[in-house]
Amino acid sequence: MSERHARFVTDNTAPSSPPLVPELRLHLAGEVTPLWQATEASMEREGLPPPYWAFAWPGGQAVARWVLDHPEEVRGRSVLDFASGSGLVAVACAFAGARRVLANEIDPFAVEAIRLNAALNGVAGVGGAGGAGGVEIAAEDLIGRPLPDVDVILAGDVCYERPMAERATAWFRELAHRGCTVVLGDPGRAYLPKDGLEPLARYPVPTT
Repeated sequence: MSERHARFVTDNTAPSSPPLVPELRLHLAGEVTPLWQATEASMEREGLPPPYWAFAWPGGQAVARWVLDHPEEVRGRSVLDFASGSGLVAVACAFAGARRVLANEIDPFAVEAIRLNAALNGVAGVGGAGGAGGVEIAAEDLIGRPLPDVDVILAGDVCYERPMAERATAWFRELAHRGCTVVLGDPGRAYLPKDGLEPLARYPVPTT
């Protein structure tokens, strides 16, 4: 665990509940630009990715809401929250009784945000609330790899740019073909695939 990254997360966010998922609390920021600038200053680098981990994006909120409304879809199963960001979906899966919850992120700030948010909701580490699996973290690029112990893959807001969307969705299709359940949440971005998807639910998500 990086104390530096964890301290940065807590210093630049405050615990609050996303509007669509009031049951959960996350370390969230109010504005993206000041936090982005602070992230670059902290890392002494320019051109870093935006701090996705500090916000509850609409696709992720929708997936988390769907999981909490339909806990039978993950209960007792092994799930992967791909490109987890804040860890919102992973936390929702732990609440819903998933047997194992793996949150996947490569950003070191996001990794610590996930740890902090899992702890904030009482689902940190193996053996979370209610005897279900707590949130584990895979801090590596999993795209293209087989996932032998994953039953359900959940992904919110991954279609924000063409390279990421094409790479991730091609992998999702392959995993779905092998029998995994794949659930995407997206507000209708341009790079969301136009075919091969089945609508599960629609939610109005308040945003700033």
